[in-house]
Amino acid sequence: MATETRLLVPPLFGGPPITRLNVSAFRIPTDSPESDGTFAWTSTTLVLVEVHSDNKTGIGFSYADTATARLIHDVLAGVVIGCDAFSVGYCWNAMVGAIRNLGRPGICSMAIAAVDNALWDLKAQILERPLASLLGQVRASVPAYGSGGFTSYPIAVLQEQLGGWISQGFSRVKMKIGREPEKDLGRVHAAREAIGPTSELFVDANGAYSRKQALAMAEAFAEAGVSWFEEPVSSDDLKGLRLIRDRAPAGIDISAGEYGYDSGYFRRMLEAGAVDVLQADATRCAGITGFLQAATLCQAFQVPLSSHCAPSIHVHPCCAASPVRHLEYFYDHARIEPMLFEGTLTPVNGELTPDLSRPGLGLTFKRKDASRYEV
Repeated sequence: MATETRLLVPPLFGGPPITRLNVSAFRIPTDSPESDGTFAWTSTTLVLVEVHSDNKTGIGFSYADTATARLIHDVLAGVVIGCDAFSVGYCWNAMVGAIRNLGRPGICSMAIAAVDNALWDLKAQILERPLASLLGQVRASVPAYGSGGFTSYPIAVLQEQLGGWISQGFSRVKMKIGREPEKDLGRVHAAREAIGPTSELFVDANGAYSRKQALAMAEAFAEAGVSWFEEPVSSDDLKGLRLIRDRAPAGIDISAGEYGYDSGYFRRMLEAGAVDVLQADATRCAGITGFLQAATLCQAFQVPLSSHCAPSIHVHPCCAASPVRHLEYFYDHARIEPMLFEGTLTPVNGELTPDLSRPGLGLTFKRKDASRYEV
């Protein structure tokens, strides 16, 4: 799927106008069946947006359904074309206004995210600045954790993947749990054996447990040195998250937020005291603009922030957002992004460092390589 919309009206404000927008979708099969506590999948779809102005092109993307691409073409492209390429905030507000009657969560916010990410890249491309610098860099690099350990993996594959990340220099890794709760503790012990006694071990239930079940598992996980328990119950169950946060062993951080689509969602989660660490995803929460809004809320509530998935999108805003603790180096996306883009980053000693010699996000779309996956 590939569509294009061009400028038909005079630009707003005085900067270089956005003249054209292309949107495409690509479906990449997984290298083996994958599952977590509540979902299973065999492919991942990436929706790509390319925005053009002043002989420059900005690229952004979201991991979303092809319906997201259709929404961008039918609704959002006409909203941003003609706008000042420097006025990302104006474009963001206009897109949020345009989807008022369509519903903010879900597809609409992921569509806005893909465009917003491309707009930030475009602005930095025109100014010939790396995006981290343009946003106001506060750190040179961002710590990352290896994330995968799918419930579909046999123990040997689980140990190979997690142990491999540790041998590559990561100090923390995350695995999926919750599909077969009776096997989870055994899998956690196997993971601990593979990564050694000093590396941090995170677990992610994707909301698969009940409240009492999650509390019991938290006690058992603590004995295995687990320090991060993500979505022990549904992220919609704020009282349940708060209950587990209050009663879980002190060494375990409770985290959630990856399904947040707007700042109101994040505010409610923080006001409820539901998490020790908030998560946000710039491919879901209406882009880098929405991610930075989440960072502002975290700063106000004095709660750390961790980015969810899509490492190539998050490295620059994570280097510019003070509350960020770390970035998720998710296996699927860390595999896909180098397939479709030049300029993706390789972790060094468990950290990602933006390439400040490249403008914007530092990515170049590999159109020929991507064509085989286009849908």
